[in-house]
Parts: sequence; C-alpha cells; structure tokens
Amino acid sequence: QLRLVESGGGLVQPGGSLRLSCAASGFTLDYYTIGWFRQAPGKEREGVSCISSDNGSRYIAESVEGRFTISRDNAKNTVYLQMNSLKPEDTALYYCAADDRDCRTVVVTTQADYWGQGTQVTVSS
Repeated sequence: QLRLVESGGGLVQPGGSLRLSCAASGFTLDYYTIGWFRQAPGKEREGVSCISSDNGSRYIAESVEGRFTISRDNAKNTVYLQMNSLKPEDTALYYCAADDRDCRTVVVTTQADYWGQGTQVTVSS
C-alpha cells in the first residue's frame, strides 16, 4: 500500500522552528516530485514548497521564502521541510504530496497523485 506520512508538527511560539518530515512507504520517493502544501481554516490549499525527483528544481512560495527550506534524503525515503522564524500566519494543516509531474505544475495546480494525512502546525504565543 502506498502511503505518505507527515510528522513534526506542533505548537510553537512566533519566531520558533519546526522540521516537518514526509516519509513514504510502499514506494520509493526517488522518482517523484514532492510538494508541501498547507491549508488554514477557511482558506484555499496553498503550495508552500516543492522539490523535483533529481533535486535539480526547487520551489519556495514567496510567503515563506528565506524562512522555509525543503530537502530530501532518498536513502531514508523522506523529504523534509525546515521551517524557521515561524509566524502566526503559518498556522495550518501541512500536507506532503508526491507526483510524477514537474514542481511548477504540482504547485500551481495543487494537485498530486499521492497525499499524506497532514500534520498540524500552530504558531501562537
């Protein structure tokens, strides 16, 4: 069974950091573009970051540029989202997703073949 499982979310104060993990089981992430998305209550799903299968292409949304970094460890079949200098507006349910299309397409369409269940990130004092 193909699964993506996110972890690492939680409650953090403004200015704090979290590292989200997206682990795959049942398939190898090496061959997939991996995107991170978030959705806050009452808002549309937003593409946050994306990394191509060969690490050659990455995307970071303007709203998190300079604060969030995406990386992948194919040996661990895991993709990470390092989030620093967190703000209250970063509060959302964060999902990872895998697709065989390019980063730009995945982020713009916010569509992908495989999705995790999400991990909640709450930034609050």
